Amino acid sequence: MTEETTPPEEPTVPAPAAGESIAEPTEEQMRAALEEEMRRVHVGDVVLQSVVSLINIGARRTGSTPDTEAEQDLTQAAIAIDSVTALLPVVEQLSPEQAGAVRDALSQLQLAWVKAGGKQSPSASGSAEAGQGQSGGVEEPPDQDPPSRIWVPGR
Repeated sequence: MTEETTPPEEPTVPAPAAGESIAEPTEEQMRAALEEEMRRVHVGDVVLQSVVSLINIGARRTGSTPDTEAEQDLTQAAIAIDSVTALLPVVEQLSPEQAGAVRDALSQLQLAWVKAGGKQSPSASGSAEAGQGQSGGVEEPPDQDPPSRIWVPGR
């Protein structure tokens, strides 16, 4: 994605001749158009689009704006944050010029999640449950810092 890419062209459907009605494309035509689109798509573009979608959906799930309060789901927001965090090294490799903007957006999403009341990521809560012994207490692994409540890129 470091080279200039042009947005994919929309598949063209021939215009009907005069007097003909517009017919729905056949399944075969739709399949051919999809195959053509798949030939033109770059994986890096899909990764970047997915990251942007995850950030946007995650932001909505924090319910941090008046029009998204009803959509609040902090578990879904945490999954979006974990997913973007996992994909960040790929974005940095594929599109270093976009990585800064993604890191900034991820930081804003993390902050919104914490302000909305998020406590820890689903992956961290799973490891805490696994660390409970017979006494019911959480055992800290030796020689490790306690997990941070805020995601840090690369950690």
